[in-house]
Amino acid sequence: MASVYLDAAAAAPLHPAAREALSAALADGWADPDKLYGQGRRARQLLDASRAATAEVVGVRPEELSFCTSGTEACHRAVAGLLRGRARTGPVFVHSTVEHSAVLNAARAHEAAGGRAVPVPVDHLGRVDTAAFGQALAGTGVAAAALMSANHEVGTVQPVAEVGRACAQAGVPLLVDAAQSLGRMPIPDGWSVLVASAHKWGGPPGVGVLAVRSGVRFDPPEPAPAASLPLVVAAAAALRAADAEAAAEAARLRPLIDRIRAAVAATVPDVEVVGDPEARLPHLVTFSCLYVDGEALLHALDRRGYAVSSGSSCTSSTLRPSHVLEAMGALSHGNVRVSLHRDTTEADVQRFLADLPEIVASLRAEIGAVGL
Repeated sequence: MASVYLDAAAAAPLHPAAREALSAALADGWADPDKLYGQGRRARQLLDASRAATAEVVGVRPEELSFCTSGTEACHRAVAGLLRGRARTGPVFVHSTVEHSAVLNAARAHEAAGGRAVPVPVDHLGRVDTAAFGQALAGTGVAAAALMSANHEVGTVQPVAEVGRACAQAGVPLLVDAAQSLGRMPIPDGWSVLVASAHKWGGPPGVGVLAVRSGVRFDPPEPAPAASLPLVVAAAAALRAADAEAAAEAARLRPLIDRIRAAVAATVPDVEVVGDPEARLPHLVTFSCLYVDGEALLHALDRRGYAVSSGSSCTSSTLRPSHVLEAMGALSHGNVRVSLHRDTTEADVQRFLADLPEIVASLRAEIGAVGL
């Protein structure tokens, strides 16, 4: 039986526009864009055009945008650049408790270097406490703040515009991780620095985006290693195509996610669908099954032809629950994250929903968790 890929939040399948652009760029954009001979000038034209196209979607000028070798690198450079640039303001970095691990690791590195990180809690739906965020901003010595546009594990869309206004009033630049949103939905205003990753919108892996608005005091620790030019060209082509398709794709995928949310709750006993049912990404849903080992569930689904991810990083190798689910107070075992993409069909979803109850029941029966 054909495999059904349902893990677009980790990496979306390569967009046809990216595939076509990558093939052309490998033939025409292999030279060093800093060279003055013909092949170098052609490579420079491709790089400039890709930067301009990406900047247009992000909503910045081309000179405000740069490419990195990954979204993780973009996150680390964004946090370090803001904190270094505003070192005279103070040592405090404010962030939500559900940021991506790349941002949280950068915050821990800042603390290890003598700085201070202030985590802001979220509610049971994964939405940040805006009042608490405002209070944290009002503290002394706040250099920068971070709030993702939408959560990568549970899909909750964060109140970026509201927090952005609070940051503006406090004179604090806001970093927004838009990895799950860019190319899928509009990014609210209010941010000073934005990061994203190409393989989330159907571009190739190996390209991160870092946008810094003019006027923001920003001092990155060192020059970024150059991303592969053919990959950059493919990423820009995919972003333009995904952005043009975003509204139609959201209208198509949201009802499928609604169907999954309702069907899982109705057909799988002892299950919790997590995340905000209203303010959420249109392509993602996570649910937690009680009395089921998460790793065993993922393996069972894989054997039946479903490529899904876990809303928790708790596995036998790490024994560490998801910091996102932990912060929400949600069940951190037996989690499944389903995320759809442009190639996902209604038949794929229907097949998954038909098989899921039997798979969960079988795993529970194996450990005697029946009739509890």
